[in-house]
Amino acid sequence: MQIDNALIDQALKLKPQEKLLMVELLMQSLDKPDEQIAEIWLQEAERRLHAYQSGHCKGIPVEEVFGEPL
Repeated sequence: MQIDNALIDQALKLKPQEKLLMVELLMQSLDKPDEQIAEIWLQEAERRLHAYQSGHCKGIPVEEVFGEPL
């Protein structure tokens, strides 16, 4: 992978607010959800909800999970 040094030089000359915006935009470009994984998690969440609602598994009180009341 080659990095365009001229582009880097331009980025380094930006004002702090502009650099922050550029970083945020770059991070957003990396954070694209994977539709296939999202669908698998949705199915798993629905399976777990159905198991809970049908009595096949029990919930755990929040105090037990986090160690203190919320």
